[in-house]
Amino acid sequence: MSVDQKPAPTGSIPTYEQVAIDGSSPAERISGIARWVVIIGTLGGLVMVIHQLFNIQAFGIVLIDGRYLYLLGGLFLALTFLIFQMRGGKGGAPSLIDWALFATALGCTAYLGQTAQQNLSQGWEYAAPQAAQYVSVIFFLLVLEATRRAGGLVLFIIVTIFAFYPTFAGHVPAPLTGFQSTFMQTVPYHIYSSESSFGIPMKAFGGVVIGFILFGAVLQRTGGGQFFNDLALGMVGGYRGGAAKVSIFASGFMGSMSGSVISNVLTTGAVSIPAMRKTGFSAKTAAATEACASTGGVLMPPIMGATAFVMASFLSRPYVDIALAAAIPSLLFYWGLFTQIDAYSARRGLRGLPKPDLPVLRQVMKDGWPYIFVFALLLFMMIGLRRETSAPFYATALLLVVNQFRASHRLDLQRLSNMIVGVGMGLAELTAILLGVGLIVGSFSATGLAGTLVNDLVFIAGDNTLVLVLMGAITAFVFGMGMTVTACYIFLAVVLAPALEAGGLNQLAVHLFILYWGMVSFITPPVALGAFAASTMAGSNPIATGFEAMRLGGVIYIMPFFFVLNPALVGQAPAWEVAVALSCAMVGVAMISSALQGYVSLVGPINGAFAIPLRVMMFFGGILIAKPKTELLDLSYGASFLLGAAICALPMLVAWRARVAPAPAA
Repeated sequence: MSVDQKPAPTGSIPTYEQVAIDGSSPAERISGIARWVVIIGTLGGLVMVIHQLFNIQAFGIVLIDGRYLYLLGGLFLALTFLIFQMRGGKGGAPSLIDWALFATALGCTAYLGQTAQQNLSQGWEYAAPQAAQYVSVIFFLLVLEATRRAGGLVLFIIVTIFAFYPTFAGHVPAPLTGFQSTFMQTVPYHIYSSESSFGIPMKAFGGVVIGFILFGAVLQRTGGGQFFNDLALGMVGGYRGGAAKVSIFASGFMGSMSGSVISNVLTTGAVSIPAMRKTGFSAKTAAATEACASTGGVLMPPIMGATAFVMASFLSRPYVDIALAAAIPSLLFYWGLFTQIDAYSARRGLRGLPKPDLPVLRQVMKDGWPYIFVFALLLFMMIGLRRETSAPFYATALLLVVNQFRASHRLDLQRLSNMIVGVGMGLAELTAILLGVGLIVGSFSATGLAGTLVNDLVFIAGDNTLVLVLMGAITAFVFGMGMTVTACYIFLAVVLAPALEAGGLNQLAVHLFILYWGMVSFITPPVALGAFAASTMAGSNPIATGFEAMRLGGVIYIMPFFFVLNPALVGQAPAWEVAVALSCAMVGVAMISSALQGYVSLVGPINGAFAIPLRVMMFFGGILIAKPKTELLDLSYGASFLLGAAICALPMLVAWRARVAPAPAA
């Protein structure tokens, strides 16, 4: 028995209700005056958002977009200093310095809101008066400090370097050279321009994102997490490897709402990892499964966290277009993970969860119908009525009303206050990160670097699309290390996406490509933040867990090339071609997953002296079956499928012959 194959722990599996929901513990640690300030500030911000988005015009008040974003961003920026401690971590009693920074941020916000009309009419990004310049410097420094607290040291260093980049851009060698500005020219541009901190990311936040963050938080606090977990348990918990399959479904549901890999791991993982360990999964595989499932959740419609809404703003397309395009890649990722888990379980003879531990699916559906109804309303308004801005607010209101008639999850004053504080914490964190990453966007705009970098990348790649895509994947992976999902996407959308589009690739496929490759670092050592977070909960070796996550999530490295080279896999083709491409891709992904695990589900194990060469054959056969329709290999869907199937035939035959007496796992 290997070190990692130690016996699974015994004891009961915790339920979802026994673990802390995302943000609950830090929310409870904020107390006293600070708690009331966060509650009042959060409610005030939400009222302002509803007033603006629904065009209520109470008391004749109408806010221009610039003033609205200044007030909204500044308010939650100020709350950041009460929520995040100076030395890191959420919650705790704010120090005098924190209160001073809070007050300073509010003062700057009041000035920015009051002078928004003058800024717009007089072009302050290029010619701000002296007082406005001083305020911009203070606010700029506050944004950097808030980014450090909310986003961590790595993101802070990246943002700071790029924020000051215009001040030394002329001294940087080509191809990174750009127009140079002085410090007092750069900082007002960052704060008063609509291309920097208060550019596209904050516009997306103030327009659409905030509603879905509110909906996700309320859904979790009113029992949505328990419902989705029970639903997954009832659907697949009893099958072989059921605990891991539950993790796939539950983490997918919750990740789509939270938009955060780490928080998803820490919430659903507290339930799924002990369940997997109890049913025979090794520690590293249990942790890796949770890391992969949580990573995929951020990429799964209908909500996809905050990033999809930022993407919709970048592309000037309805959000529903983004969600529909992301559906097929998400399906393929989870299909690959599911088939690997099934193969792993079959190879090791693992069983499902005991029937007494499983909820009755009929009872789950009976108890959880309000959540289904709320989701139906949300999807109808988003897809049917195309009202993605107002949809989450209506869904949240309905959820709160229905919830009060259900005794098990009814909100009392304490739970309600915790929910409001949790919402405020999430909004403050995202605001700080978006304002910080906006500085990067502003620097590329101020220096003109974005355009020159695009031309240089295209020139280096020449006419070879594959080389350009490989360069894009490496770039996205490198910049994805240590950055949040949304921050990474915004950066790559400015730097990398135009180059790939200039190479003739489909725009929507390109933006999903950089999103996927920006996410790869969450399961890939040496960073692998998602895998490392899960390994601490499972007690496994972090690096070993990271490599196991790479194997289980292997499809995420291959699939983006499929859809960026074949837009049919993001729905950008006639319906018949989308159906053919999806069918071929699903079969190919199943073959790839079988090769990675050394076991073909429903067939048998690939064992013997030639097991490795046979698995390599099946891997490349699967790629040919799922191959995108491109000029790189001039084969039709049918010819490529038949060639791949022929290559996979021998490994399948060996697996079939070995199924009667499978060999033990290596």
